[in-house]
Amino acid sequence: MAEPAPPATPRIQLAHGGGGTLMQQLIDAELCRLYADPDQVLHDAARLSLPHGRLAFTTDSYVVQPLEFEGGDIGSLAVTGTANDLAMAGAKPLVLSLGLILEEGLELALLRRIVSSIVEASRRCGVTIVTGDTKVVERGKGDGAFLNTSGIGLLQVDAPIDPLAITPGDQLLVSGDLGRHGVAILAARHGLDLQPPLATDCMPLWPAVEALLGAGVRLHCLRDLTRGGLASALQELAAPNGLELQIEEERIPVAEPVRRTCELLGFDPLHLANEGRFLAVVPEADRQRALEVLAPAGGAWIGRVAAAGPGAGGRRGRVLLRTPYGSERVLVPLSGELLPRIC
Repeated sequence: MAEPAPPATPRIQLAHGGGGTLMQQLIDAELCRLYADPDQVLHDAARLSLPHGRLAFTTDSYVVQPLEFEGGDIGSLAVTGTANDLAMAGAKPLVLSLGLILEEGLELALLRRIVSSIVEASRRCGVTIVTGDTKVVERGKGDGAFLNTSGIGLLQVDAPIDPLAITPGDQLLVSGDLGRHGVAILAARHGLDLQPPLATDCMPLWPAVEALLGAGVRLHCLRDLTRGGLASALQELAAPNGLELQIEEERIPVAEPVRRTCELLGFDPLHLANEGRFLAVVPEADRQRALEVLAPAGGAWIGRVAAAGPGAGGRRGRVLLRTPYGSERVLVPLSGELLPRIC
């Protein structure tokens, strides 16, 4: 097969989204390598042969700014984030769709780096991109690139893994230290010269979930700690069942560079976004087995679930944080976003 001709210009033009020759050149030269079979027929829909069983399905959009940051970019973030959403339902990620909205003027060199990152992230997550779409918008109306992904995964559990399965007595664990992604985006956006540079924690979560299942751990609920961080995830889990989540603050793992940056800027690492960390809610009898799986990668036990009485927020539930000094405070959710456009 002859090597496709490269696009005629080093930047995206509106014509690259117009369905004509320039668009076909862009697809042939830059985007076909996203697919496992570069010679597959491009059609309006993909035909899939999936394993028999129950499936999970998710969709997400990515508008992170800047497009590249320490340890990742919008491409790796889109693939990994979507695969991780499937993992949180107890599903092995299988296939993804990918939609690109490109801004006129985007450098093709940057697009090539993002595409390469998508290819590598797909390999790392064990997923195949089977269908996609590309659109181009006018200069000044797209902020470089937006990505949309949808994913399908094969459920590996019979009982639903969701907030309604949480019961008093359950134990709360996190899979690793918190806040790295938020600090990495903050540094890239504002030119902070962190030494050493702090990379995003963006990584696939399915291997850890698979290991927990393989160890016989009963997973009542899983939640990836993205926008709003651990604090928002805890609030979301406490509310549906009117539960009280009792958290030991000194048990929460936070890397020293993240802690220093938060102290300097007045941020709380519990509110910072993560892209490779999750919260696991397991029965008390499974706590030790879960810790044995998660601890080698920095995972930790951080608290427990109790029934919320009338003084604990009533039916809405609450998150109670016990400080290292023995005092207690209610963890209140933010009214907005601490750092917008982090994914």
